[in-house]
Order: sequence, then C-alpha cells, then structure tokens
Amino acid sequence: MSDQPNIPAQSQDLPGSEAALQPAAEMIRDGYKGADKLTGKVALVTGADSGIGRSVAIHFAREGADVAVAYLSETDDAQETKRLVEAEGARCHLIAGDLANADTCRATVAETIEVLGGLNILVNNAGTQWVNTDLTTLPDAQWEDTFAANMHSQFYLAKAALAHMTAGDTIINNASVNAYIGPDFLVDYSATKGAIIAFTRSLSNQVVGRGIRVNAVAPGPVWTPLQPATLGAHDPEMVENFGANTPMGRCGQPSELGPCFVFLASRDASFMSGQTLHPNGGIVVNG
Repeated sequence: MSDQPNIPAQSQDLPGSEAALQPAAEMIRDGYKGADKLTGKVALVTGADSGIGRSVAIHFAREGADVAVAYLSETDDAQETKRLVEAEGARCHLIAGDLANADTCRATVAETIEVLGGLNILVNNAGTQWVNTDLTTLPDAQWEDTFAANMHSQFYLAKAALAHMTAGDTIINNASVNAYIGPDFLVDYSATKGAIIAFTRSLSNQVVGRGIRVNAVAPGPVWTPLQPATLGAHDPEMVENFGANTPMGRCGQPSELGPCFVFLASRDASFMSGQTLHPNGGIVVNG
C-alpha cells in the first residue's frame, strides 16, 4: 500500500461494521509469509472483529498462534474474522461482551484459558471515541464511558491475564498518535491514550523482572470502521480522504499494523519492554 485510497464521505453507527466500510480495508498483504514466530502460543485480541484487531488476529494465526477474538456486538464481522483465522490453520474462539465491565473482562480471560488451554499474549486493542469540540459541553457520562472502554478495560484484562502469565509471555496495548498530538476534537479519547502509554511503562517496570514484557503501539490514522462510526457520525465529510494530511499523504491500512504486533509478541522483541512503536505515516512525536 503506497497510495491514498479514494475514501468518500460516509458514516456508520457505532461500533461500526467492517463489511460496510468503503473502500474495504486491507487486512494482510499478499505475500506476507509466516515464520512460525508464535507457534504454540495462545493470544487474546480484543476488538478483533474488525480493523486493526482483525489484522492482528490474522497475522498471529499465520505465525502459528491460536486466537481468542473478543468483540462487543458485531457478530457478522466476528464470524468473518474467525473464518479468516481458521483459514490460516489456527484455532479461533469468539467471545462477545462489553469489556468496559470488569466481570466481563475476567470472564473473557477465563474463557480463553478454558477453551484454548492458556494465555501467552494479550492484545488490548478495543476502544472507542466520540467527537467533541468544547470541553464545557462534553458530557460527564461520555468522559466516563470513554475511559471505561479504552483504559479501564486494559486494566481489568491485564490484571486477570497476569495471574496466568509466565516468563516469555507478553501484553501489547493499543494507544494512539493522538496521545502525543492532542487533537482538539478528541480530548477525552486522547486522554485515555496518554493514560495507556503511562500504564504500559509502569506495568512493564512491575512485571519485567518476571520475564513478562509489556509494550504499546500508537497508530496514526488507520482505515477502520471506527472512523466512519465516530468521525463520520459527527460529520461524514470528516472521513473524506482520511489521513491525507500525514507526511506520507495517506492513511494506514490494518495490514501495516499487524506486523508491528507480531514483532512485539515474538522473540524478535525480546529486549523491548515499556516501549511504544509509532506506525503513523511519518508523524514525528518524540515520545
């Protein structure tokens, strides 16, 4: 992928549908060859019904991992992710539920272990956002809901997962370039992503002595259903030519994010913990 896709103005309802995305996003590049980097591993990927999470699940499967896919409510998209993961020869288990709820997070980890036999890789990818351009009008409930979905879920899931993790296992948290650039229309979302960066660094320091690595990925604009379901729901014109203002002049594709997560999950990143990767189209964030 090197050219900006022709992205028209569009909108969706939350949580968004991969099947309705125009144009379709690329999940894995033609010619991507697995190298058994995750053979024998079990991964739990949240928000993997679509977007970055689906790409991560497919890449992990091609590298040999079995994958639990946690999602909110988009059953059709989740079933397609399952089909794609199983087409790679991996096992895939779907788990629906609202990860803003602590009990759901604990149950999700427990079900992953019960069905797939363990948990070696936790990818905290699920999240949401809403547009607001004036803090004085930002509803208290929206602030709380954004933190519950984006940040609290990562705490609940990591807390539950760490009780079962041992040396060589890893946690990867999905943050955002917005934690560094602070767009004025996503104050609450950006605040959660900044918290995720700090959470990643501190948790890494807490568990790295056990041989468990914790890292983050901070994507720039990536073409996923979240964009038309949030930016587009506010104003369909906001997603027209989405990402064209990056130094590369285009948005990213999920296929360009999946390999970042493979790297951090594998022994290739054995000397990395508490760090953040920045696949963002050339935006310099100095973070």
